[in-house]
Amino acid sequence: MMGAGKSTVGRELASRLGRRFVDADDEIERAAGRSVPEIFASEGEASFRRRELSAVQGLLASNAVVALGGGAVTQSSIRQAIAGSGTVIYLRAAPETLLQRVGDAQSRPLLAGLGPQERLRRLQELLAEREAAYAEADLCIDTDSLGPGELVERLAGSLQPAATPSLGTPGVSR
Repeated sequence: MMGAGKSTVGRELASRLGRRFVDADDEIERAAGRSVPEIFASEGEASFRRRELSAVQGLLASNAVVALGGGAVTQSSIRQAIAGSGTVIYLRAAPETLLQRVGDAQSRPLLAGLGPQERLRRLQELLAEREAAYAEADLCIDTDSLGPGELVERLAGSLQPAATPSLGTPGVSR
């Protein structure tokens, strides 16, 4: 979800793991030559989602920590593409926490132009719509009361391979 901390935590986690960090939205913007809000405004959400799938498919072999957009895993094609490619992590936060983190949300196409209460309702709706897809993540961490450093510590600990390899040992986060 937007505001969960994917980009902030992802950068720190990548550094901790000695990996490259990639934000899928940044890749989409680079390829399109314009911002996500501009893509939404000129082409619509469906076109953005097609671009998102293409970007994610291109990133899967990158051995990087990848921050996916909040709606990425709602697409079955993206869920199928990322399955088995690494550890999928859901940074869960309450709608009220997300609202605080996104601020006025003018750069967030799904929230832009809404007042605070409308943004909260929209975040609640988005979470309800997306929860089943998010629940498929390999690892879920509640972020409401944790700062980025604490989240990175927990994630790094969860992703470290066991001393003796065994089935189910988590892989590197994507």
